Amino acid sequence: MTYLIDRRLQSKNKSAVNRDRFLRRYKGQIKQAVAQAIKGRSITDIANGEKVSIPSKDVNEPSFGHTRGGVWETVSPGNKDYLKGDKVQRPKGGSGSGKGNAGNSDETTQDDFVFELTREEFMNYFFEDLELPNMIKTQLASITDFKTQRAGYTVSGTPANIHVLRSLRGALGRRIAVGGKSKKRLEQAEQELEQLLLIVPEENPAVLKLKREIDDLRARLQAIPFIDPFDLRYSNRIKVPKPSTKAVMFCIMDVSGSMDQTKKETAKRFFILLYLFLARAYDKIDVVFIRHHTSATEVDENEFFNSRESGGTVVSSALHLLTRILHERYSSTDWNVYVAQASDGDNWDKDSVSCRQLLINTVMPAVQYFAYVEITDGEPQNLWHEYTQILNHHPHFAMQKIEAPADIYPVFRELFKKQPK
Repeated sequence: MTYLIDRRLQSKNKSAVNRDRFLRRYKGQIKQAVAQAIKGRSITDIANGEKVSIPSKDVNEPSFGHTRGGVWETVSPGNKDYLKGDKVQRPKGGSGSGKGNAGNSDETTQDDFVFELTREEFMNYFFEDLELPNMIKTQLASITDFKTQRAGYTVSGTPANIHVLRSLRGALGRRIAVGGKSKKRLEQAEQELEQLLLIVPEENPAVLKLKREIDDLRARLQAIPFIDPFDLRYSNRIKVPKPSTKAVMFCIMDVSGSMDQTKKETAKRFFILLYLFLARAYDKIDVVFIRHHTSATEVDENEFFNSRESGGTVVSSALHLLTRILHERYSSTDWNVYVAQASDGDNWDKDSVSCRQLLINTVMPAVQYFAYVEITDGEPQNLWHEYTQILNHHPHFAMQKIEAPADIYPVFRELFKKQPK
């Protein structure tokens, strides 16, 4: 039987196979540990790895032991004070000098088992039960990327690309093919010589003739080179087209006077979380930042999050700008379009009706998914009531309410949870 042992090493000399087995075995405990770790770190640092801890009692291996049943007799060397059957009083509390109160639990405490998850492993557990609705368009983007892959072997190439095993295999096959007949005849001649020497002396002409033939055969076999330039094989690599899926993420945020800095920071964390989620599914992602008050403008990331504005709110201005950018730069047949809108819900009453009509008739047919979050700790505003009517027309529209920064991750999971098939 053949045993294959994978000795690939990861960080700190951990076996890849053993590590994968460990992650599968304690998947439930690791997910709980990741959930606890998320609460104690910033959303902006969510893409890094994490040290997680698992209670030692959860990773203990089962073991066999002897029960206390049956007849047990022990001999304690040096015991001069007690005999079998004597009762020993329980010792009183110790006289230690430690400070603090004793615990009420009778269980023996153990340290947690701490290990480090890589960035990729942490993100896998972080987004495991989430999905992107309508992720892939029916038509993929044009093929522009190429990847290098192996394509067999070639008889010419650079010395750095010589495939040693394939070359030695070819040399062995050539030696067998070229010298096979001579080697077979050599074995026969040696057997004939051995049998002939049993009945005739070494000076016999037949013996001398066989010896000359054996010498010629050995010289012929030794003349076959161990490796010949004809045997050399080189690893061949070619570039093949790689289909690339592209996505564009629109970040729309209200920057009017009613949106204070705390609400903007909450919106920023939500946008970062969505970007990390999209980056796991698409090769190329464009991010477009649109900010609005009474008018909307496309800005860079720094101005989007940091510059301050004041005044009223006209949300439809941002949706009109979104529609124009989609028409000019991002064709709905080639790009997967995702829109995330953050607002406190405050808007002019008449404009909220225009936003609803614009989304139903123009925006939603051109996007993959539209997520609206309303950042307010009060009652839903007029924009929220108008947006609720969109749910009946487009299932890929979702909306949630965020009252505090702690609600960002639960709201995100609710927006992108896996839907039943």
